[in-house]
Amino acid sequence: MENREDIKKELQELADKLERYDRAYHQLDAPEVSDAEYDALRRRAEQLEALYPDLIPENSLSKRVGFSVAQGFQKITHAVPMLSLGDVFSDEEVVDFMDRVHKFLGLPNDAPIDIVAEPKIDGLGYSAVYRDGTFIHGATRGDGTVGEDITENLKTIREFPQKLDSDSLFNLPPKLLDVRGEVYMKKVDFLALNAKQKEKGDKVFANPRNAAAGSLRQLNPTITAQRNLSLFAYALGAYEGTPFKTHWDFLQALKGWGFPVNPLIRICHNVSEMLDFFRDIGQMRADLPYDIDGVVYKVNDFSLQKRLGFIARSPRWAIAHKFPAEQAFTRLNKIRIQVGRTGAMTPVADLEPINVGGVLVQHATLHNADEIVRKDIREGDTVVIQRAGDVIPQVVRVVMEKRSADSQPFEFPKICPVCGAHAAREGADAITFCTGGLTCPAQAQERLKHFVSKDAFDIQGLGNKNIEEFFALGWIKNPVDIFKLKENHELQLLSLDGWGQKSVINLLDAIDKAKTISLARFIYALGIPEIGEATAKLLAEHFTSWQDFQAISTGENAIEKLTEIDGIGTSMAEDIHDFFAEEHNQKLLCELLSILTIQDFVFTNQNQPLKGKTFVFTGTISMPRDEAKARVQELGGKVSSSVSTKTAYVVAGSDPGSKYENAQKLNIPILNEENFKKLLDEVIK
Repeated sequence: MENREDIKKELQELADKLERYDRAYHQLDAPEVSDAEYDALRRRAEQLEALYPDLIPENSLSKRVGFSVAQGFQKITHAVPMLSLGDVFSDEEVVDFMDRVHKFLGLPNDAPIDIVAEPKIDGLGYSAVYRDGTFIHGATRGDGTVGEDITENLKTIREFPQKLDSDSLFNLPPKLLDVRGEVYMKKVDFLALNAKQKEKGDKVFANPRNAAAGSLRQLNPTITAQRNLSLFAYALGAYEGTPFKTHWDFLQALKGWGFPVNPLIRICHNVSEMLDFFRDIGQMRADLPYDIDGVVYKVNDFSLQKRLGFIARSPRWAIAHKFPAEQAFTRLNKIRIQVGRTGAMTPVADLEPINVGGVLVQHATLHNADEIVRKDIREGDTVVIQRAGDVIPQVVRVVMEKRSADSQPFEFPKICPVCGAHAAREGADAITFCTGGLTCPAQAQERLKHFVSKDAFDIQGLGNKNIEEFFALGWIKNPVDIFKLKENHELQLLSLDGWGQKSVINLLDAIDKAKTISLARFIYALGIPEIGEATAKLLAEHFTSWQDFQAISTGENAIEKLTEIDGIGTSMAEDIHDFFAEEHNQKLLCELLSILTIQDFVFTNQNQPLKGKTFVFTGTISMPRDEAKARVQELGGKVSSSVSTKTAYVVAGSDPGSKYENAQKLNIPILNEENFKKLLDEVIK
């Protein structure tokens, strides 16, 4: 059993890394890591988020797509968001994907569902909008909602149609058409470009994807025109006109209108055919004129796509099956222990630097003491490093035949390496904790770093290094000290190396602005065990004010009342109650509340007609339960597992249970399935 605080920390670290790598990839066209390492980090985050949805950080990749637009480009808002895809890496996960599709639709696993399988082009996504067949504007994916205006750049690509032809299926193009696809650079054009760049002494691109992205995202379209870019079209955005029945029909129409469509795309009738296609494409990969990094599977029927809908940043009806990453051998030089804000002592492997698929790997997490014992990992061992499917890099195994004769098992420390306090394991968790608590400098500093982090108070200029420096000076020992920095240490700040008058003013202004904070951010900033950013938002949305949250959490039957909230389990409720019961926390909160203004939660999305309404389902209905819940949530409503006075509706099918009786006692409106569907239809009109 993994410790939730460590999971939360790991998820935040993964989110921060992915955010940085996305900025380098999407804005600067200068990736810091390979696709394989990025995919593996993203993969690990998705695995943990699936297991711990309440711990998802606000800046998680699951809550965004791509990255914000770079300076210098005009912005274009996509009429339909350009979402990203979830990734899978194994045959078993492809089977799981299809099982989820069948389950969501309420179909048996062997029910026929056609899938369109497409090579996953390694380029830069684009959106091209046409009115009455004439190209109006084009954009990059950007953050999925707003992209960069690349209208003039797209016009320079020879294969890009600026005026659509009539096709044999639909004759005239529709009144409005948003075509999505991928701009890429062929391998031969990439080699030629790099040769020219080298000859001129200019930047040489690392790979065709970087070259394509850098070329398309030129502020001067003349440069783009010189780069020999290519493109494929493969997806539908906004659309006005006769609807297509299938994705395959849409692809045929694209060809008729003059778009390049990948000729390798195939319809698959079952999982076996999907996997055969993946293996066939894998064998062709080296001989293709362009780079690919996997295969995309899409449900062919558009009506099923509509029913399946989306989760966060990706559709339920599509998935990317990525090619596997590489492994490498290296020496494990040292195992060191890191201490987190909860006191969790995490072992880290310091490796002999090794290049794995173009990425220099120097460190790997070893998770916990049990992991070290299970794999018998020792200092000095030669180990196999892998960067896909788990924490990246990950120590897969030890090469036993290369172990030295004098090798000794690693002994996990019994004292904290930072403060010297006793180290202990709690319960069945494999995590070892420093028992120093607030007396441990490492824990105190990590708590402060969490308090000012991006998803909490987000104080610009007060990064990790500054927290460590101010902590060492004794200026900041707890969160209250942050807001007293000006009155206590303004002059001393000016005397520090690297701190000029402007930087001091900026920091103190940022601290002053942070005194007003949203309820969700404040709850998250407190660092209550198990309460991640997503759960903090859930609590803020449920209680809407700090006063109500605090009153319930400290009042009678607190745990029972907290667990009535869908998504709050007993363990979380106990952690919330224990946090408020701690005398030190009570004192800290009292001081903070005298300084801060905590804003009430406000429902602002006008396009969510069920916002603030809680539904409870009981009994059996013909609509698959997952689909029914998704419909409510997509319209802004909440789904709870228990009936309370705050329940708006109970949806009752056949053989309802005690929830039905509770609803009657509380006079909660009860809907049968027919009335539930009518309600949904009415609110979206």
